[in-house]
Amino acid sequence: MAGILTLQYKQIPGNKKANILKVTEMLAANSDKELDLVVLPEFFSTGICDEMYTDTEPADGGETVKAISLLAKKYKTNIISGTVVEKDGDKLYNTMYVLDREGKTVGKYRKIHLFAYMGGTEDKALTPGSEEVILDLDFARVGLSICFDIRYPLHHRKLAQGGAEIIVSPSAFSYPASLSDEDKASFINTWRAMNITRATENLVYFVTSNLFGKSYPYLYSIGNSMISDPWGRVLGDAKDEETAVYADISLLAGKDIRKVYPACHIS
Repeated sequence: MAGILTLQYKQIPGNKKANILKVTEMLAANSDKELDLVVLPEFFSTGICDEMYTDTEPADGGETVKAISLLAKKYKTNIISGTVVEKDGDKLYNTMYVLDREGKTVGKYRKIHLFAYMGGTEDKALTPGSEEVILDLDFARVGLSICFDIRYPLHHRKLAQGGAEIIVSPSAFSYPASLSDEDKASFINTWRAMNITRATENLVYFVTSNLFGKSYPYLYSIGNSMISDPWGRVLGDAKDEETAVYADISLLAGKDIRKVYPACHIS
């Protein structure tokens, strides 16, 4: 068994200190659990704000990732450190850093599919990544995805074909506040359906960590962070609350499922 913890919280836009403190407090409150992997949201330290494109991090993740590395070492857990805006030369990337139990950066992934719809401007400020990433952590083979990547099935199929047993997706999945209640409900249902679908079509555990609450004046991050298993069962569900969700998962069970349905995994 492996213990997975995913965090969902209301960000304070542009306030790195307060947002990192929130992560610290939530992790401390769940430190009695068996933690093999902790997943933080996209833009976990800044939220969605104009400052995230100016108050950037260097190519090693800077002080923001260093703070999370100390938590990984303290609690002896692997951490998917959400994402930060990383400056490398004259280019900016939406980058996820992965830390092992010693707090060392063991890999990073630059978001490939940037959000450029419904007022989104990621593609104007950021450079897309170009490579899918799968990492061998000490307990599982983990594939990396970020937010809008969830709408690209082939991205996740490549991760599954590469042997990923778990796919993680830090997210800031949001809708315009101007949507009708009916459209908002449909938007959330689509997000939840994609979580389950990415798990079942690839026969992996799929873990999302989403921001929650109002960000930009016209954007609302929907929460609904989930831990879904290869059968499509939702093992953990944050819904519309500021909360941490925990689940024990069986990697052996996942391997057994892939033996029963190998075609689903490789085709």
